[in-house]
Amino acid sequence: MLRKFSKLLSVLATLVLVVSFVLLPSSTSANGKSVMKEYLIGFEKNVGANDKQTVQNLGGQINHQFQYMNVLEVTLPEQAVNALEKNPNVAYIEENVKMHAVSQTVPYGVPHIKADVAHSQNVTGNGVKVAILDTGIDAAHEDLRVVGGASFVAGEPNALQDGNGHGTHVAGTVAALNNQVGVLGVAYDVDLYAVKVLGADGSGTLSGIAQGIEWSIANNMDVINMSLGGSTGSTTLKQAADNAYNSGLVVVAAAGNSGDFFGLINTIGYPARYDSVIAVGAVDSNNRRASFSSVGSQLEVMAPGVNILSTLPGNSYGSLNGTSMASPHVAGAAALLLAQDPTLTNVQVREKLRDTATNLGSSFYYGNGVIDVEKALQ
Repeated sequence: MLRKFSKLLSVLATLVLVVSFVLLPSSTSANGKSVMKEYLIGFEKNVGANDKQTVQNLGGQINHQFQYMNVLEVTLPEQAVNALEKNPNVAYIEENVKMHAVSQTVPYGVPHIKADVAHSQNVTGNGVKVAILDTGIDAAHEDLRVVGGASFVAGEPNALQDGNGHGTHVAGTVAALNNQVGVLGVAYDVDLYAVKVLGADGSGTLSGIAQGIEWSIANNMDVINMSLGGSTGSTTLKQAADNAYNSGLVVVAAAGNSGDFFGLINTIGYPARYDSVIAVGAVDSNNRRASFSSVGSQLEVMAPGVNILSTLPGNSYGSLNGTSMASPHVAGAAALLLAQDPTLTNVQVREKLRDTATNLGSSFYYGNGVIDVEKALQ
């Protein structure tokens, strides 16, 4: 009789413990609601219907069941974890914490032009001002440090926003930060300026581009990158580019994506075709000219422009093709030379890049060849 009574007391005690657990005040937020968190629950054996029902009975929601592991991703009230830990089929419960990138990718273009050699010598672009005349730059991007700028696009007054993505991608090739996330730029310590001359649709006016160039002169930029162009010249645009060059700025522009017509027709666009501008064509990782890369007598140097990984708006990254992607490699290289020796004139920078380029063949197709930062620094 005594044994039966003890057994009854034991059962009652267990019931009291269970009821007490259920009735204990739950972990709550400031508004009085249970705090819900995501967890990963590992089971000893196959996840069965009873296991899922247990989670749901405790106020949980099943988000995902893994195919090759006995694991459920669930959203649970915090207090339900204690109950699940007592389930004999539960091997472990861990919070579904967020992970962050702890390494960065070095796009192939950086070592291809030997900018990594400059980095190893602590030449990283510090103190050089680079203006990106483009669609604006997403200044909120984790991998970019934009220190200023201006917009010359009607209806889009904020140069630190990029509704297209092109400008942000170009900016990353020049100056993506050495911050252990994302990608690395050619000259990652430059002062980066967003000069919006193209709208979200990727187009802009001659006046807007010319105003962007004048802003760059007035604000003492060292390097201008224009990954833009057209097939028609402009007296105003030429005069603006010439003024920048005569004011001591290194002016760099994409040669264009018009390819070639049997090697007979000059397809270099404007402003790249002007004498005051360094016209940049595109090669791939094997130094083959990209089929889209424009050709002509004004072609000055080549740089990587195929499958170029760089920054995109919204803390994202992606690969693009074009001489638009090649041009910022050269702008970044120019910044490295100026960072190493601030006494260099823009003419000297241009000569160094041109005279140390690796010859790849016909100047009509390759200009002076692909730039070599290591040689240019010497």
